[in-house]
Amino acid sequence: AHKLANRYAVFTLPEELIGFYKKHIDYLTEHSVDADKRRYAIKEEAPRHYIDIDHYGENPFEIMPRKWNDAVSKFTEDTLLAYGIVPWHIQTVYNRLVKAFENKDVDDILKNSADLGHYISDAYVPLHTTVNYDGQLTNQKGIHAFWESRLPELFADDYDYLVGTAKYRYSVLDVAWEAIEGSFNALDSVLGFEKEVSKLYEQDKQYAYEKRGQQTIKQKSAEFSEAYHTMLNGMVERRLRLSITTVGDLWYSAWVDAGQPILEGMKESETPFVEEIKIDYKITTDDARDHQH
Repeated sequence: AHKLANRYAVFTLPEELIGFYKKHIDYLTEHSVDADKRRYAIKEEAPRHYIDIDHYGENPFEIMPRKWNDAVSKFTEDTLLAYGIVPWHIQTVYNRLVKAFENKDVDDILKNSADLGHYISDAYVPLHTTVNYDGQLTNQKGIHAFWESRLPELFADDYDYLVGTAKYRYSVLDVAWEAIEGSFNALDSVLGFEKEVSKLYEQDKQYAYEKRGQQTIKQKSAEFSEAYHTMLNGMVERRLRLSITTVGDLWYSAWVDAGQPILEGMKESETPFVEEIKIDYKITTDDARDHQH
């Protein structure tokens, strides 16, 4: 889904931007998952992908300040890092993209565009907003990959990715929080509908074995997946379309905030940009959180 969001966001851009982004569409598509690759190399990376907003109480959006400094004052930085910082990290990467446009630095524009798309898409996934991020607290282990990977794998070819033209967004932080709130509001359906569908299928009908290269893997069956997807009534497609819209909007907004630089004729690297990750330590899968899908 990350690759789809970044790829189709390119087609929302206005004439001044689409030429540059279309030229690099393969980079933006393939590198949309770089942020996930960093999660196992860089300890600080993991909390940038989610926010367990339900940790903060029954009405978390009334309790949690939207601005970082206010949130730190209220809850401490350690607490925020422990339960995720995706809305604030979206703003951080956005600011880096603005700076990259100002500097006309092609490598930085591409890197930060790809990363920004990733974190935005994460914010539109309901299971990135809860301590019960993989259904582990409700006996639904594996639902994260089921919703975020398996359903798009089976049904994404039928989705409509034409979402219109990118528009300027005045507050990146508000955009990020709106995404989180929408995702959190969908969470009950994500978990509840899977429970309902599970009652209709015997355990052996819920899973199937499929060949993947040289491996045979166990995953949710196509029949069970279709029943769940139908009950969700277009939710996965809606969240993905919103991701595409927002990625395009924020790429465009960053360019506007940078003073609308002319992108034609910018000097590009002679070799394709490759991100280097210095691995100083490894962290466990549990520490990293299984949000990589």
